Amino acid sequence: MIIEMQVLHTVTFYLLFLALALATFVVVERFIFFSASLRDARQLETVLTHDVNSVNQLPKELMSRKSVSVEAVRRMFETKATLDRRADIEDFSDSLYISLKSKLNRHIWILDTVVTAAPLLGLLGTILGIIDTFTALAAAGVSDPSAVSRGIGTALYATALGISVALYGLLFHNLFQVRIDAINDHLKVLLLRAGIGGGAEEEVAAPRHSFAPAE
Repeated sequence: MIIEMQVLHTVTFYLLFLALALATFVVVERFIFFSASLRDARQLETVLTHDVNSVNQLPKELMSRKSVSVEAVRRMFETKATLDRRADIEDFSDSLYISLKSKLNRHIWILDTVVTAAPLLGLLGTILGIIDTFTALAAAGVSDPSAVSRGIGTALYATALGISVALYGLLFHNLFQVRIDAINDHLKVLLLRAGIGGGAEEEVAAPRHSFAPAE
């Protein structure tokens, strides 16, 4: 039983380090993704005026990028050329917004899971460490209070690590939520401008978006 508790206690540490590594991977990937998307969205808002009615009128270097902002404008112009009615443009704009919005929230659930699970794993590691300590002391017949204190102190490292990992994940989770809200707002503006580009006739005027609030 002593060996089993030691193994389980060690496993919780490995799981916490794994959660930290996974959270770091998501943080780096999403940070690059959101930075590029926000940068391109701001640049597109500058050049995408109401008299632009084609992708060819936008800078080629900007339109060759692969961010969600560029994709939104490109797909909107390409599909708009095949649509004649305002309702069709509005429906496509809404569906395009929803599909791109899902890309913004990709992998965020991992950070949310890490924030929730890390403290619980840390607490589990502490409990297992305390059980292991008292089991070892009982088996050896040791009554030295300092030995008990050292064992409990070691066990509490798991709780400290779990809370640290959770705080790390929470910080970037909240930061990314702010970025997502900002990019969502830019996407709405870009889709509206692309929908009325070139001074479209009244029949194909700007779609009246029914965007859901950004999550």
